[in-house]
Amino acid sequence: METTKLKCPFHHGENTISNHTNMNWWPESLNLDILHQHDRKTQPTDEHFNYREEFKKLDFEALKNDLKQLMTDSQDWWPADWGHYGGLMIRMAWHAAGTYRVADGRGGANTGNQRFAPLNSWPDNANLDKARRLLWPIKKKYGNKISWADLFILAGNMAYESMGFKTIGFGGGREDIWHPEKDIYWGPEKEWLGKSRYQEVGNSETLENPLAAVQMGLIYVNPEGVDGKPNPLRTAQDVRVTFKRMAMNDEETVALIAGGHTVGKAHGNGDPSLLGPNPEGADIHEQGLGWKNTNGKGNAENTITSGLEGAWTTTPHQWNHTYFYLLLNYDWELKKSPAGAWQWEPVNIKEEDKPFDAHISGVRRNPIMTDADMAIKFDPEYRKIAEKFYHDSKAFEDAFAKAWFKLTHRDLGPKSRYLGPDIPKEDFVWQDPIPTVNYSLSEDEIENLKKILLHSGLSLSELITTAWDSARTFRCSDYRGGANGARIRLEPQIHWEGNEPMRLKKVLKKLEEIQMQYPQKVSIADLIVLGGCAAIEKAASNAGFNIHVPFVQGRGDATQEMTDVESFQYLEPIHDGFRNWLKKHYPIKPEHLLIDRAQLMGLTAPEMTVLIGGMRVLGTNYGGSLHGVFTDRIGLLTNDFFVNITDMRYTWQPVDENLYHIIDRKNGQLKWTATRVDLIFGSNSILRAYSEFYAQDDNKEKFIRDFVKAWTKIMNADRYDLK
Repeated sequence: METTKLKCPFHHGENTISNHTNMNWWPESLNLDILHQHDRKTQPTDEHFNYREEFKKLDFEALKNDLKQLMTDSQDWWPADWGHYGGLMIRMAWHAAGTYRVADGRGGANTGNQRFAPLNSWPDNANLDKARRLLWPIKKKYGNKISWADLFILAGNMAYESMGFKTIGFGGGREDIWHPEKDIYWGPEKEWLGKSRYQEVGNSETLENPLAAVQMGLIYVNPEGVDGKPNPLRTAQDVRVTFKRMAMNDEETVALIAGGHTVGKAHGNGDPSLLGPNPEGADIHEQGLGWKNTNGKGNAENTITSGLEGAWTTTPHQWNHTYFYLLLNYDWELKKSPAGAWQWEPVNIKEEDKPFDAHISGVRRNPIMTDADMAIKFDPEYRKIAEKFYHDSKAFEDAFAKAWFKLTHRDLGPKSRYLGPDIPKEDFVWQDPIPTVNYSLSEDEIENLKKILLHSGLSLSELITTAWDSARTFRCSDYRGGANGARIRLEPQIHWEGNEPMRLKKVLKKLEEIQMQYPQKVSIADLIVLGGCAAIEKAASNAGFNIHVPFVQGRGDATQEMTDVESFQYLEPIHDGFRNWLKKHYPIKPEHLLIDRAQLMGLTAPEMTVLIGGMRVLGTNYGGSLHGVFTDRIGLLTNDFFVNITDMRYTWQPVDENLYHIIDRKNGQLKWTATRVDLIFGSNSILRAYSEFYAQDDNKEKFIRDFVKAWTKIMNADRYDLK
């Protein structure tokens, strides 16, 4: 008689293993989870927890002093190089901030995401788990008053200051997330240090957008050279593209590399094959630590991190000016580190120019340079900057201080979001400064302005689309863009194709006339938003619903001098599903582009849904297109979009890859046209559920209320004074 083994009633963790999900059956499905990934349910803090208020209770000077004391409090379980953790803490802060990229504003230090996968296990972040664990007693002590995200950057600042370099300041305000981010695309590779992100092999400029790093698992470039093959001039090309995509110019790049390599060292004194798994892959008893090293002591002089071995300067535990002296005055030759990595070492170096060993007393070692360091020596443009800094150490320190501050604060957003007593007084153009307003309109004056706007000769559609186009640039990834500042009237936005320049200039001209003729002060930024609010109220009224669209005054008008034209180019929309527009055909399907934009704007799936439905019936499509305008009452704020997309009286027939005909089943006549973005609200099961909800007879007014809420959220997304 054949027997069978008893089966476990639980399917061996299939519901908890990350790569075993229902969606694996349909890999092309929309990932709507990214719109809700930081849901309140993931946060252990109290419902009304306000980090900004908690930060204000912080004894900031005591925290800074504790961090400085930590730097020289070497622990036996992870000894400090030269008795100072400065290099390790600076690398931690640098790598937290260095993932930022200008194309979509994602990455960076703003969320404390280095605690979670994949960043906590990137090869380039090896042993930063030790830095975070060393910081834990301080985080434990100050608790909710300081986020991990702020602590990482402040630790880097205090490391520099304890080593003798004065930073220009610090701004707090970074709030922690509580689980990995699902919205950041780190590259197509399926293995660490893989490289398949270039359209043309050997052409750095063809690096896939929005990526900045050259390989999966690196922050910047390969320290050994392109594809691990030393060639400083070739590496210079990668460095220039990568740092530009991280918002840095040539001078900032040279300053950052030199300032970062002035202190600390690289670690590669042993066999890298003896390292254990990264933190996310390590066994449970490792308790979140990774890269367990069975080589010798497993730390100190036997540490293995990048694979390169050595310091860049003569006194790596103190701020000094020997980086450029060593780089420019010595010849350098290629050698292999004990771990087998390519590194550059000086020829015939003076004994007194060598740094002492980090752990073995009295022993001097050769300094080293990476291929990126040698790129500074050999690239003509980088060399000019290096020579300038070598002969003018004050210019170098100033440039590095500003570049370090920019690196660590680039994704924190406008200066109005900064917290703490150490905020620099100087305003930087990359902070997108906006003048404060000095007026206060009464409710009667606001209502009067609404009437003027509605009787200005501008259509409701023109008022709504101008307000939308002004606000839609907002990115919650780095808090850039938005309606505040009215930069839609400045270069480069005034000429963006997606803003329909002819229509935009017509509207702006009329708004400027109203501003000049109105007896009270009012900014163009406020007029743009107020025009949209007034038009939506009128569209709802025309549909039989009297509603109030909230408006909060106080937006300023930025000047051209306050606007970094080059960096704002990255905010240009090349698609906008809310206005049913694509600049050109893209390999990514339009509905996926819609989700990406909705996530950057901070929208939930229901908010995205109501905005699409409302914008369609209001007639705000790009160029007046009728695709997706499922209503016979264009210009009225109704739920017709949802009523008709869920109506089985129609069939949906493809015409080409992004055009569909909506056909009346009875008479076979063409009723409407649609794009993929329109039809996804009937085809995707989740979005259809929302569409059916808003199509219900008892939810006509509910739809309008929710549309107004979502609209107001977008108009005020960049109003940090309201939060």
